[in-house]
Amino acid sequence: MELRQLAAFRTVAKTLNVTRAAEELNYAQSSVTAQIQALEEELETPLFERLGRRIVLTDAGGRLVAYAEQLLRLAGEARSAVGRNGEAVDTLRIGAPESLCTYHLPRVLTAFRRRFPHVQLVFQPGLCPELRRSVSAGEIDVAFLMEEHRLAGDLAVEALRREPLVLIAEPSHPLARRARITPRDLEGEPILAVEKGCTYRARFEELLAQSGVRPSSTIEFGSNEAIKQCVAAGAGIAILPKIAVQAEIAKGTLAALPLSLASLRFFTVMARHKDKWLSPPLAYLLELARETMRPRAA
Repeated sequence: MELRQLAAFRTVAKTLNVTRAAEELNYAQSSVTAQIQALEEELETPLFERLGRRIVLTDAGGRLVAYAEQLLRLAGEARSAVGRNGEAVDTLRIGAPESLCTYHLPRVLTAFRRRFPHVQLVFQPGLCPELRRSVSAGEIDVAFLMEEHRLAGDLAVEALRREPLVLIAEPSHPLARRARITPRDLEGEPILAVEKGCTYRARFEELLAQSGVRPSSTIEFGSNEAIKQCVAAGAGIAILPKIAVQAEIAKGTLAALPLSLASLRFFTVMARHKDKWLSPPLAYLLELARETMRPRAA
């Protein structure tokens, strides 16, 4: 088995679309098809089957996925450990949602560049469920996630800090003048939210549903900044991490609504595959994140 065959197989298994896999790999579609056919011939078993216009994994293909991930991850680690003239040549792939990328990671990455200026950093933004899958698949080396608790499975997870959530509105909103509100006070309010898949959005919607509250509408946005600007303009209310809105609340352009969100306990966590080899740059990045993101004792 050749690594390029396994890489083609992994990408087709992920996308279940040869054309899309070829685009991701920057190969011709015929090249991807040839790689898959060569792998099937060597293994003497079909890995995919066509059902109309769709392709699906066979049982054998499904079993091969985990082995392909492991072999490709080990190959990447070998390349990192032994480079030109015996010196390490590293690329670190890091994932994080927008809020953590904007407010926590810049200090970490700036300090890292001073220590390892020749290591290439590849950053992958995304929602936490997508990033978890990427870490498990070995597609990224470490992810900084906003989660409720430690994750199970094949991830090694370390909590770094608590991340409080805040419900925000424009300062002139009637609820902003109240000393205390409950979820029922949000009945009929328009909600501005990040895309589906965001864990804290899902938990907030569960909190409203448990109280029988129905928003007048839910409008999805692709960025926290767009949500903040629309909330400030009076388009609705939103829930965001405190780190993303504390500057605007201090300036008075946004108001924090007095709704208790103590039941929504979220943390910034650092996640990597439990079998991931810690190269010196990766080990340094993890330690730097611990030192930089963890709150200092008073």
